Amino acid sequence: MILSLRGLSKTFDTGTHRVRALDDVTLDAGQGECLAVVGESGSGKTTLASLVLGLYPPSAGEMLFEGAPLPARRTLAHRRAIQLVQQNPLSALNPRRSVGASLRLALDVHGIGARRDRPAQVRRLLEDVGLDPAFADRAPAALSGGQRQRVAIARALACDSRLVVLDEPTSALDVLVQAQVLRLLDDLRRGRGLTYLFITHDLAVVRNVADRVAVFQKGRLVECAPVAALFDAPAHPYTRSLLAAVPVATPEETAMRARLGGQP
Repeated sequence: MILSLRGLSKTFDTGTHRVRALDDVTLDAGQGECLAVVGESGSGKTTLASLVLGLYPPSAGEMLFEGAPLPARRTLAHRRAIQLVQQNPLSALNPRRSVGASLRLALDVHGIGARRDRPAQVRRLLEDVGLDPAFADRAPAALSGGQRQRVAIARALACDSRLVVLDEPTSALDVLVQAQVLRLLDDLRRGRGLTYLFITHDLAVVRNVADRVAVFQKGRLVECAPVAALFDAPAHPYTRSLLAAVPVATPEETAMRARLGGQP
């Protein structure tokens, strides 16, 4: 397993009361797998992602990366191996830096490749995400939302990452661009052997990209199953309620909604 979580919990002290954002979560993500983490707002999805990224330490439990403990203070090697693609690509990129400068900064920080080779590395990264190398000279504001998200993906790839946390990576995009970005992510995962922790509330997206789905409710993991099994025969009532809220687009989905006791 590339990522193993054992009895993971996180409690926040607000000053007036304590909030248990994650409660005794045990979960694994295998090499090359896309593990989707779903649930409504406040279910613990973002807290889980933040712990994996090392933004703050867990209150209890253990995290293992490639079999070794993940320390509370991450080394440069850990930060290189575990990367993030954020929800809003515009806020994720420095507006004062060109696209090429943003990508090169990642290479410089992690000391990837010889300095003289980095312009060529930037061009290859842009090509890998389906962008013309000429985009290196553009500012983020001059790009469309889909193009900016491709740049954010390229920046995560620049570090030769092995685990990528995708935090609602397509929710700010229109449907057509969303499909293109999801196809790109799938191609990159299969071509590079990447592992994705895909944080989302959109079960329609999950059905098309995930291998397994972990369902969270109020900080607890209530169900984890292969995507086909979860959509066909959800075991937990909360999972059934989430699936019943998915917009219906096909006769097959109408039949699924009927099995779950919802209305088309």
